[in-house]
Amino acid sequence: MTAPTQARPAITGYHHIGITATDLDASVAWYQRVLGLQPLPMTFPHHGAEESGHAVLLLEPAQGWAIGIHRHVSNPGTPASEAATGLDHFAWAVSSREDLDAWASWLDEQGVEHAGVTDTTDPMPYSVLVFRDPDNLQLELVHLPG
Repeated sequence: MTAPTQARPAITGYHHIGITATDLDASVAWYQRVLGLQPLPMTFPHHGAEESGHAVLLLEPAQGWAIGIHRHVSNPGTPASEAATGLDHFAWAVSSREDLDAWASWLDEQGVEHAGVTDTTDPMPYSVLVFRDPDNLQLELVHLPG
């Protein structure tokens, strides 16, 4: 392998992640209710395959990142599985261990099942709260102690 002749181009930040849902409307409503995301007022076609479905982009209003939730006509309705090729899980950072407890309470109020906050030191110290969206996609909130 030869050494690169130029520096890696810059990345300016996280923009969005796209996921596929079995029920677009139910997933959009869930992400609005649970994470406070706000949908843009238009849908996005699958460019080059417009007949295959479309997406709704939901923005996190304070930070500007987004989740695109896609509907695919050919989706057989199979739930997400981290054991299959593709996205294993998605995680967000929180500022403190106490924030994880607050999130656990929030998820309880919203009727969202979760695994409770787990504190571990293996392979490094961190705390995590694991929950799943309506299509079984694993979502995590993580705190790394300073």
